[in-house]
Order: sequence, then structure tokens, then C-alpha cells
Amino acid sequence: MGLLYVKSLHIIFVVTWFAGLFYIVRLFIYKAEADENKNEAEAILKTQFAIMQKRLWYGITWPSMIFTFLFGWWMVVLVPSYLYQSWFVLKLCFVLGLTVYHFLCQAIYNQQTKEMYKFSSQKLRIWNEVATLFLVSIVFVVVLKSTLDWIYGLLGLLAFTAVLMIAIKIYKKYRKA
Repeated sequence: MGLLYVKSLHIIFVVTWFAGLFYIVRLFIYKAEADENKNEAEAILKTQFAIMQKRLWYGITWPSMIFTFLFGWWMVVLVPSYLYQSWFVLKLCFVLGLTVYHFLCQAIYNQQTKEMYKFSSQKLRIWNEVATLFLVSIVFVVVLKSTLDWIYGLLGLLAFTAVLMIAIKIYKKYRKA
């Protein structure tokens, strides 16, 4: 299989991996909120959210991560010089961070499966934005490669993070109104 096919499959699985990560945390939020309201309707919702979490996590998110790695490493086999390019090494660092994020989501999933809710829905909303930061970082590094001025890139990422945090605070106020 040629490089462009492998790269295409890699991108497809990156997209589905991120989709799974974004949605699983939304389900964590909904299930945590359902746990806060101890009534019969919320118990039904918690059961439904548990089913949705399991299907999403093991049917989409985990396989997508595995295929992302598979096709990513296949690209490296086809183009080993990637390993010597600074943008690629930086991308791998962000991917490592995203992988840690994935495993931390697994821990939250395991806790919620056991009816343990260590994080409020507000903290989970903030947690949901961590994946956004990885997405923005990885896309900019891959697209801009050597043209990226790292100082401006870092400042832009910090500014983007600040905007996300402000948006979360505004949303929290809006929800309570």
C-alpha cells in the first residue's frame, strides 16, 4: 500500500479517535450529572449512558487509537526520515500526551463503571477541553512543520487555552441562569 493510502487511513483513524475522546467525556459529564440527581428518570439515563459509554469506548475509541498507531508507524516504515525531523518528534510528544489522556479517560470510565464519581461535571467539562488542546497542537505542528515559529506557536496555544477556560466559565454562568 502506498504512502498516500496509509496516510489517509492514519488521518481517518485520528479523526475517529478524537471523536471518541470528545464524546466519551461528554458521556462522563452526562452520567455524573445524572448521578447528582437521585431520581428514577436519572437512574434510567445512567443505565443508558453506561451502555453508550461501553459501545463508544470499546467499539470506536480504542480501535481508532490502535489503528492510528498502526498506520502512523507504517508511515514511519515507509518514510524513516520522519524520525529525524523536529516537527515529527514534537508531534510524537503531543501524541504521547494524548495517549496519556486516553488512559486517564480509561480510568474515569472504570470509576464510573463502578459508580464512583470523583469528578464533578464542571471538572469534566474542563477535562474535555484538554483533547482540544492536543488536537490544535498536533494539527498545527503537522501542517506548519518547520515554518512554525515555536515561540509564537506556544504563545498561541496559551492564548487558545485561556480563551477555552474563559468560555467554560461563561458557559457555567449561562447554565446556572
